[in-house]
Amino acid sequence: MRNKRRSFVTLLAIGVGFAAISLFRGYTDATYNALRQTAVRGEGLAHLTVAKQGWFEKGKLDPQQYMFLEEDVQRIIKLIKEEPDVLVATPQIMIAGLVSNGTVSTIFVAQGVIPKEDKIIKGIFSSYGPIKGAALDDQKMYGVEMSRGLAEFLGLEAGKDGVAMAATLNGQMNAMDIQVIGVYETGTDMTNDKFMRVNYGFAQALYDAKMAEKVVVLLDDWRKTDSMRIRLLDKLTRAGFNCDIKTWNELSIFYSKVKAMFDSIFFFLFTIVMIIVVMSTVNTMGMAVLERTREIGTLRALGLKRRGVNLLFALEGGLLGLCGSLFGMFLHVATWAVIRIFQPTYTPPGTSISVPMVVHLVPQVMVVLMACLIVLSLMAAVIPARRAAGQKVVDALWHV
Repeated sequence: MRNKRRSFVTLLAIGVGFAAISLFRGYTDATYNALRQTAVRGEGLAHLTVAKQGWFEKGKLDPQQYMFLEEDVQRIIKLIKEEPDVLVATPQIMIAGLVSNGTVSTIFVAQGVIPKEDKIIKGIFSSYGPIKGAALDDQKMYGVEMSRGLAEFLGLEAGKDGVAMAATLNGQMNAMDIQVIGVYETGTDMTNDKFMRVNYGFAQALYDAKMAEKVVVLLDDWRKTDSMRIRLLDKLTRAGFNCDIKTWNELSIFYSKVKAMFDSIFFFLFTIVMIIVVMSTVNTMGMAVLERTREIGTLRALGLKRRGVNLLFALEGGLLGLCGSLFGMFLHVATWAVIRIFQPTYTPPGTSISVPMVVHLVPQVMVVLMACLIVLSLMAAVIPARRAAGQKVVDALWHV
């Protein structure tokens, strides 16, 4: 309290540094959560993907050899559903070919799903639904959901008919009538002009094969993903199935790359803020020690040891770190509240829809950050204090 202005500036530097790091960490935590939900539910990957051994490496070259037969699919699903942590286990198949409105044709990629089970996987994403029309229905085998860009290119809308063409697994060309029952946003510019979603039975009929590429598994908690993979792999192997099981983050390349980018940015920001906080605290404590050199000499003359002087300034530095962190925590909560009230939105690069800006409160990060700042402030105070305590008592008493 002797030099209030300098102490306030130090508290401000620590507080703003704390808020900057914790807010960005809260933002990245919200971003990771949104990316995880997008991969698991939005992309329909669920938490685990069970495929025949070799499918992920060679399935596109020889799909028939690496696809499950229908009877095997049912046995695998039965074994998986015996696990209490499993919410859904459902087969899926991806198809690709040409889609036409009778005049113009273009390529498409479609995911064949069982609508009632896919709705559970989609969760909150299913509430968005098609932006026009209806969602997939188990009773409408030939009904499809078409991405907005693809529908606009073909001039199709909900209720209009078209034709889907693809090569069967035997290499013959097959064509089937479709009815667009809904038009939806895929969420990314790269897929909004070529994606469709079709009924699982329709996909099998177009490929002329009662087979499935994979079985996707949704768990009640994403944190159980790795342990469940080990358990299911062992269980299916003992049942005589040679399977490969991949997790959602292994299959979602976008999630892995974005997370790695944010990790690098966070480390860079954390390093810069730490340097600013440490230098500010060192400067403040250095001036505080210089101004009180004669007092230090008096304390040493009265019998206070060097360790005692170091302890005094260490406590002062730690107190500055604590108060600054509490101030930063207040700034974080205030900013979080403002964001929750006004709910700003933005459109990320490569996406076709706006998303809300979300910042999480992550208590464990705040506690760790507070501990780091207190320790760093304490160490920054000890450095000049040791130098001052090492002076001769007579020189300290005569310091001007």
